[in-house]
Amino acid sequence: MLVPVLLAGELSTGIRDPRDLWPEHARKLYALLVELYGEGDVLPPLAGAWIANRRSDNTRRAYARGFRVFEEFAREHGTHPMAVKFALADSFRLWLEQTPTWVRVKGGARGEMARTGPLYSDASRANALSAASSFFSYWDKVSDNGVKNPFDAVQRPVLDPDYSPTPGYTEAEWTSLVVTARDHHRIAAHRKRAYALLLMLYTLALRIDTLLNARVEDLGYDKGHRVLHLEKMKGGSRKKKAIPPVAWDALQQYLDGRTEGWLFCTSSGGQLDEPAVWRLCAALARRAGLPVRGPHGVKGDSVTHALSRPDARPDRVQDWADHKDSRTTQRYNKRRQLLDDSPGYGLGADLAGALAPEAD
Repeated sequence: MLVPVLLAGELSTGIRDPRDLWPEHARKLYALLVELYGEGDVLPPLAGAWIANRRSDNTRRAYARGFRVFEEFAREHGTHPMAVKFALADSFRLWLEQTPTWVRVKGGARGEMARTGPLYSDASRANALSAASSFFSYWDKVSDNGVKNPFDAVQRPVLDPDYSPTPGYTEAEWTSLVVTARDHHRIAAHRKRAYALLLMLYTLALRIDTLLNARVEDLGYDKGHRVLHLEKMKGGSRKKKAIPPVAWDALQQYLDGRTEGWLFCTSSGGQLDEPAVWRLCAALARRAGLPVRGPHGVKGDSVTHALSRPDARPDRVQDWADHKDSRTTQRYNKRRQLLDDSPGYGLGADLAGALAPEAD
């Protein structure tokens, strides 16, 4: 058997950095930490590897964002993040409760930021604490000597799963939004993309990151159904989603014969990103006279509206929405009912009648 012989220098030129295989959010966090702490510090590669080890892109993004908040706090208090003990970890909890968020300075230099925004929400504080705790748990697992997690005893905000600050749209409002995208988008060249994107999000009950990671090659046909093959669902699972005719027709008009590349792309063919979709949804909402919000509430509306249909099967809605637990699906029903069935409407109607001026 012949064994290939490597000439001098060939081996070194073929070596690749394993970090090249890391997902985007791991590479970005690593680059930021290298800039702050230098390449010789153990924090950048450890934190990058931790983010790369997370299962879903959504978790990687959320934890990288939360860890940056923790890192900033530790650095401002003169402590290396890996040297934080319980006392400072618990102070981080209190700091999150009292510190304004970063916002862009109006009229300032490009990229200028100031901590003049609202306080961190309960969800944001919970994410930052969870991210920091997850980092130490990962370090403990990969360490030869074991590491004490300073966040084990830190209290986290209690989040009510039945509450969502995102405003929900009624079915009539959704129709208005979609019509606005189809007929009244400010940029004519983007109308077909906006129309198809909203219909795909809504009728397939998709998370925005899942849809933006889909490619044209993922479209298919199965037993009479047009389908989208998804390989980056929450938790890393795979699934085929049926595409209703109205969404399929809009998608084909947008693709205009294109057979490869990102399903929803920029004018140059690059991957469309979430900030761009957020700006799109906000602009369409303002044009339609609706409350402004981003794309993350679309799936909630889809599930809520599907559950309100007379022929709704909660088990089918659960599977369609990719919920592992039926309680997650029912939360959308409960949120709607808490508003629709509010006794305050009856009290208000009676009071309005009593306060109305008597007719002459």
